[in-house]
Amino acid sequence: MVNRLFPTQEIGSLPKPPWLLSYLRGNSLDRSDLDHLEKWSYALNFESKSETLEILNQPKTNERQQRLRQLASLFGIRFLESSGLDIVYDGEANRIEMYEHAIRNANGFEFYGRVRSFDNRYYRKAACVRRVGFRVPYHLDEFRYVTEHARKEVKVPLTGPYTLAEWSFNEYYQRTRMGTRTDLRTIKEDAKRELLLDVANELLKPNIESLVQAGARWIQVDEPALATRPEDVPLFVEAFNECTRGVNCKLSVHICYSNYQSLYPHVLELKNCSQFALEFANRDSSRKSAYEQLQLMKDAGESREIGLGVIDVHVNMIEEPRIVMERILMASKFIEPLKIYVNPDCGLRTRPWDVTYSKLRNMVAGADLARKLTGA
Repeated sequence: MVNRLFPTQEIGSLPKPPWLLSYLRGNSLDRSDLDHLEKWSYALNFESKSETLEILNQPKTNERQQRLRQLASLFGIRFLESSGLDIVYDGEANRIEMYEHAIRNANGFEFYGRVRSFDNRYYRKAACVRRVGFRVPYHLDEFRYVTEHARKEVKVPLTGPYTLAEWSFNEYYQRTRMGTRTDLRTIKEDAKRELLLDVANELLKPNIESLVQAGARWIQVDEPALATRPEDVPLFVEAFNECTRGVNCKLSVHICYSNYQSLYPHVLELKNCSQFALEFANRDSSRKSAYEQLQLMKDAGESREIGLGVIDVHVNMIEEPRIVMERILMASKFIEPLKIYVNPDCGLRTRPWDVTYSKLRNMVAGADLARKLTGA
């Protein structure tokens, strides 16, 4: 693990390279696709530009498509490393979308159509029509590729059981309970818990175990759906504990924008979680700092590491290093500095590449300033 104060980390997905999208969609490459590859290959010292260009100029085949996805993964690794981050992955280059990628590789689901997530982005929503089952370890190949090529410490992000269950229609488990002598509300509540625990045990647990067996030292469980259902925190805790029981690696949880006080006291029962990665920058203001919420969390008994969101991922405004530094130092008033990791609020996939790179570079520079001011 990184041995310095305020280590910087990735927290989610990057935009997909436009040249990758054009190729996968069967579109002809335009000048902007080639300019993107040329510009960033030079900026990142991307060692596979020639091979990437060669594939892009050939007809699409399954073999070429698979290789281009690998090169996009390498591109994401180099992008994050070049920004100066201490802890990286590949920007989830090979994942269609955080929900769809997992569900497509599971048994028991059928896709019904697209629904809106945020920022005018959509995902394909599925229904659970049979009992949840394990099909393949769907992050294993990408993890092996990342660890083979990364020059920095690696952290694997994956979508958590609560989000996968909450974002799905629950047909099978409700149907199997409809014959019971109980009211409809109880049927739905019992079916919801049953779906969630099967997702945790039958889908997430074997995938997590496969990553650990392959050498994963740190896995981040993403739970964006939890922010909309604070009343379900006990269910989330139960599911997380189920899918991580006996897992021997560092585990962290990323929870999107929320009133984090509503997580307590239930999240204190998470048995194998050493870090919370949380969003603060998108609600910070000069009038009242969002980081003061850390004191309330501490008062509730929180003692884990905090992945501190210091970059707003919903706007193109690029935070100056000084602002990042001030946010880190503000958080240091409420939590032990050794327990602070520095990250954007969430993934930066909805931001332009130039904006994403500048935000990450300034975040790293801000963490450097904070270290200097604390004498670290």
